[in-house]
Amino acid sequence: MTTLASPGTNKFPDDSVEKQVYNIVDGLKEYLPIMNDRNRLGFCLYKYMKGEGDSPEVIVKTNKLILEGITPEELASKISTELDKIKK
Repeated sequence: MTTLASPGTNKFPDDSVEKQVYNIVDGLKEYLPIMNDRNRLGFCLYKYMKGEGDSPEVIVKTNKLILEGITPEELASKISTELDKIKK
């Protein structure tokens, strides 16, 4: 039995909302040590930016994120501040 090569992936353009949101979350890796938590948070924040999801305050509380060195309220505040910069 042989294994096929993995499929290629397309990168988002640097000016896309997806890339900007995931960059925000990637910048929080000191507070979110688990990569899967960062991916889940990025997806939820992207849906929020599209108008389909909850606010950052609700997302941080309901996603059961493992946080280090920051409270959920402080993290939600940092995220909201960064998302406001994207909206402008």
